[in-house]
Amino acid sequence: MSYLVLARKWRPKRFAELVGQEHVVRALSNALDSGRVHHAYLFTGTRGVGKTTIARIFAKSLNCEKGTGADPCGECETCLAIDAGRYIDLLEIDAASNTGVDNVRDLIDNAQYMPSRGRYKVYLIDEVHMLSKPAFNALLKTLEEPPGHVKFLFATTDPEKLLVTVLSRCLQFNLKRLDEEQIRGQIEMILGAEGIDAEPGAIRQLAKAADGSLRDGLSLLDQAIAYSGGALSDEVVGKMLGTVDRTRIGALLEALSTGDGERLMAEVAALAEVSPDWAGVLDALAGALHRIQVKQLVPAATAEGDGFDVETLASALRPELVQLWYQMALGGRRDLPLAPSPRAGFEMSLLRMLAFRPVEADAQATAAPAMPARPRAEGSAAAAARAAMDSDMTRASTRQAPDRLAPTHPERASATPRTGVPGVAASPAEPVRDAPPATIVRPAPDMHFRATPADALPSSPIEEPGAGAAAKHGPLDAPGWLDLVAGLGLRGPVRELAAHAAFVGWDGGTLRLSLPASDDHLKTPFLVSQLANALTPALGATPQIRFDDDAPATGETLHARNVRQRDARQAAAESAFLSDPNVQRLMQQQGAKLVPDSIRPYDEG
Repeated sequence: MSYLVLARKWRPKRFAELVGQEHVVRALSNALDSGRVHHAYLFTGTRGVGKTTIARIFAKSLNCEKGTGADPCGECETCLAIDAGRYIDLLEIDAASNTGVDNVRDLIDNAQYMPSRGRYKVYLIDEVHMLSKPAFNALLKTLEEPPGHVKFLFATTDPEKLLVTVLSRCLQFNLKRLDEEQIRGQIEMILGAEGIDAEPGAIRQLAKAADGSLRDGLSLLDQAIAYSGGALSDEVVGKMLGTVDRTRIGALLEALSTGDGERLMAEVAALAEVSPDWAGVLDALAGALHRIQVKQLVPAATAEGDGFDVETLASALRPELVQLWYQMALGGRRDLPLAPSPRAGFEMSLLRMLAFRPVEADAQATAAPAMPARPRAEGSAAAAARAAMDSDMTRASTRQAPDRLAPTHPERASATPRTGVPGVAASPAEPVRDAPPATIVRPAPDMHFRATPADALPSSPIEEPGAGAAAKHGPLDAPGWLDLVAGLGLRGPVRELAAHAAFVGWDGGTLRLSLPASDDHLKTPFLVSQLANALTPALGATPQIRFDDDAPATGETLHARNVRQRDARQAAAESAFLSDPNVQRLMQQQGAKLVPDSIRPYDEG
């Protein structure tokens, strides 16, 4: 009993039967019909897309007994012999097993003889990139100027390994990978011709598993027919391929969207019973997230659920969270070989997603009064995703370690802070025992932020009467300005603005400062707004800052004072060092010399 596998039985015998390579078929058909046939062709592409099949049809078209053309008869003795693989003037050479220069020299010696039966002697060299460099060099001259009765047809899956000198002598055609619809249609046609029933889900799984190769798809179809013993069901094909039921992916996403950890782990346990390929499950999860994101951002595009409700999940999840989960699925897929076990790696990927699940609106509203004024992230979707991560981590840290966090409002502190304003001190307050623990938000370093107005800050639940008014009308002078700025703890450009600004006056909520022309670049609205917000707790209200560069300053700037104090410390350190008796003895008796700029005050290290 002889059985011919489907991939060979249903191999196309004419250009019209080819699937998915219309660009190559059109070029070759035009060349054959017009008689402009090149002497060397190179067909490239992944496995199972039709490279050698096209080469054989091309050889049949050249030697058909009814004449050269794009549509060989398929009935003459030449066409039948080529289909059977026994045509004497079609020499198929496997370069993987004939890599040496001696094999190529035999080919060259044989090429000078006329064909035995047909019009052309055709050399079909498969996996031509496997030839050695000496073999290529021996072939070059014949490849460039072959006899008129010789045609070279090369096929390879790796054209990058071919010499440029070989590529320049060939007409190159790149065969495309077939999409799932093309493979599915071919499988349906073959099943109908073979009289085998199959469920649409089974055909869809086979087409997807083929991964762009029709030959692989037909090999899997052979395997599925043997495995099922008859009709192909979705469940049977899924078990054969080791794929996961698509409804399981939907269940995982639903559990993640609702934050149901128990259901999530139950779904993982159910998956483990069928011993799936965990990497494949992560791939399927990433594919589902892709379809959800398409539905969210491009509603008009077609995004089939493939076993789960895309509409519901798209409306339940934030788009930036879908992006974050997608990256986690890809990262988990990449790190799976490093996990203690594949299942553990898969579970950790899902638990990572669970840690960054959507937060309910009421939970956000409850947590809002306990949060400090938080900068708003602007920019890319990745920054938004990191902001979501930061928000979840902040809430987790608030619940677990409130004693390690700083207070949100300065008036809640038990000690009286120094304001730097003469005659004004923050009024002491009793500790607020029922106030929710505050948090410190540390944003990602590449985010850009917009200052939050001070009046948008949540007010303290308990405030001493009159404290704000006392601070609001308190006097402020040049020395007090320096102490006030030094105690703000500013960082970055806003610190430079405050340090280089000299005090001019304070009247009716307006703070007048002066700034040298060399520092005008610091007077941006963003930095001025940040400085005003930082001064609000000490002054009792957000001041209006004006720069009167022509007005005389009433004192030095904080930067000038710091420089003066640093120089004084440096001078004192040098004087103390040089007056030390041991140093003087070394210099006088041993000839020791002081290295310039090598002395530093002790408090500067």
